[in-house]
Amino acid sequence: KRPEVSGVMAKADIKPKSIHDAKKWSADIENLYRFQQAGYRDEVEYKQVKQVDTVERWPETGFVKKLQRRDNTFNYFDKQRECKDKEVHKVKVYVY
Repeated sequence: KRPEVSGVMAKADIKPKSIHDAKKWSADIENLYRFQQAGYRDEVEYKQVKQVDTVERWPETGFVKKLQRRDNTFNYFDKQRECKDKEVHKVKVYVY
């Protein structure tokens, strides 16, 4: 008896083609930082793992507001920038 591969697993197979470190802060880097703080590569992986269509964002800034971690606890983020200049180089940028 073979285990069935669900459609969910097939969809979850989007893999990045390349990766590089962020050089300078931007709104996109800020959001990547937030996803990586919560244990995900980026929004693509988060949506695949959590099976959600949207991510809660601050309407004023567009920054991610809250993310559910893999252990089902939540990370909450401020409206303002949280990724300090000295942290920017630690953010990984994935290219698909």
